[in-house]
Amino acid sequence: MDRISVLKHIQKNVEALSEPNSLDYQYIPLHQKPSPSVSQIQKVMAFLRSILFPGFFDKERIIASSSLPYYIGVSLEQVYDLLHEQIYDSLCFETEDCCLSARQKASDLAVSFIDQLPKLKYLLSTDVKAILDGDPAAKSLSEIIFCYPAIFAMLHQRAAHLLFKLDIPVLPRMITELAHSATGIDIHPGAQIGEYFSMDHGTGIVIGQTAIIGNHVRLYQGVTLGAKSFTLDDKGLPLDIPRHPIIEDNVTIYSNASVLGRITIGRGSIIGGNIWVTHSVPPNTILTQSRAQMK
Repeated sequence: MDRISVLKHIQKNVEALSEPNSLDYQYIPLHQKPSPSVSQIQKVMAFLRSILFPGFFDKERIIASSSLPYYIGVSLEQVYDLLHEQIYDSLCFETEDCCLSARQKASDLAVSFIDQLPKLKYLLSTDVKAILDGDPAAKSLSEIIFCYPAIFAMLHQRAAHLLFKLDIPVLPRMITELAHSATGIDIHPGAQIGEYFSMDHGTGIVIGQTAIIGNHVRLYQGVTLGAKSFTLDDKGLPLDIPRHPIIEDNVTIYSNASVLGRITIGRGSIIGGNIWVTHSVPPNTILTQSRAQMK
């Protein structure tokens, strides 16, 4: 096909794709507001990873203990600058009013997030210890921090959860999706997760928005903590209400188990692999797959 013919085809499709009132494209609006940047968010998370796990991900130099406060201070200032801008863009993402007050609010929210980083570091420390305690293949705390996808995923989820609790739109979900893409672990930023949480292997784990997970909980690959059904509003749209499981302390759920609905798995219980759980389980229960019956 000659160039003139190619350009005619292009022009025809430009006209079709640019039609703002086409019913064919009514669910894809023209976005004309600021949007958070994936590349800038990746920078924020890289800084956080280096701050919370100092020395592990800094290729340029070995950090001396005496210089650690300076290093963390410089890095936190860069986190603030990057996060301030990304929070501002997130606040503007679905509103009409991007004004000076939104800029000040973004600054306050960025500071509120930074104020919670010591608690975030503590929680991640417990996650590292939980993996070491439950995985005989893990040789050291350092190996877990440096290599294990569960820690990468939990860094992102726990950071995103802090932003989620600050009612920042879009940004928390973008952060957890970075980890989802990298690890295959899909945890919504709204999920509440306690101390000493561990995921063995982790691949394929899915945890929904309203899930509540206690302390010392261990999940194996392929576990789903999901919704069984949705309650709809008068327009037929799903309501954002609690719909995912509550997992109490000291629960272990083995690979490919699906725990669905707003049910409670009682403390100290063990859920076997490859089973479908849609009713609450009392504390200290062992739930396994039924044996096949021979004819």
